[in-house]
Amino acid sequence: MARFFDTFSAEPFLDELHRHGDSLPKPQDFFQLATGKSGRGAEPESYFQSPTGKSLPPVLCLTTFTNLVLIANRCTDARERLFYIVYAWRENLTAKELEQCLSHDAYASLLGGDKKNYSKKLRVLHPSAPIVLKDRAFLDYLALPAKHKEATLRSEIVTHIRDFILEMGKDFLFVDQEYTLPVGGEDFRADLLFYHRGLQCLVAFELKTRKFRPSDLGQLEFYLEALDWDVKKENENPSIGIILCREANRIVVEYAMSRALSPVMVAQYKRMLIPKEVLQQTFEEYLSLPARHPKA
Repeated sequence: MARFFDTFSAEPFLDELHRHGDSLPKPQDFFQLATGKSGRGAEPESYFQSPTGKSLPPVLCLTTFTNLVLIANRCTDARERLFYIVYAWRENLTAKELEQCLSHDAYASLLGGDKKNYSKKLRVLHPSAPIVLKDRAFLDYLALPAKHKEATLRSEIVTHIRDFILEMGKDFLFVDQEYTLPVGGEDFRADLLFYHRGLQCLVAFELKTRKFRPSDLGQLEFYLEALDWDVKKENENPSIGIILCREANRIVVEYAMSRALSPVMVAQYKRMLIPKEVLQQTFEEYLSLPARHPKA
């Protein structure tokens, strides 16, 4: 308890809260939902007052005590702790789910890098996609041999579909594997098809157990065109395509994305550490995303 109090009342954490205060959810957005009652008309801040007069910030109401203990013990800096508090709230994470996200460094996966592995069309149609869709998938829970085929990768993902959805983002709903797209009397098959609740669109995954090739985009864009013509409903947004590959040359991806005409991105399924200083670029943008939980 002493460590918990020291962590979330420390100056670096409070400074981070002050710096991003305008973007954070306000007490009225979550306090009633978290406690079930307001308590004799007292302000939310009074619930965190200590005998010494030092108080804990109301933002801690966003998630459970168990989650906060995990965050306090596993995170190394104030910004990372604040991110996981908001992330656990947005995704409604259990302690087990949060622990997996911490182990797989969701913080770096969602906020790191300059995001040049996204097409311009994706940014225009789905502005929040670069900070909602992970571009690194850690698939250590799959029983994959050192050398494996795409069919093996697909089969393992489907077998562990819950873990895969948690890894990519809880808003994904699995539709089917090898989803058939009949075009001109011929059948074409998308490796994996999902629906994303937050972005309100279909998401097609094309799996590659090798290095990314620019020619992969043509195949995926064809699938997206078929989905938008024949599968997408009128109230849904244009479909998104994700190439999940084992390796990708950053320069090759950047060149390919600069001319891509569809909302597509390239993701990798291997760990890649990201310098902490680059995470600050998209942190404020992530905090500013609209709340997904109803107000009390």
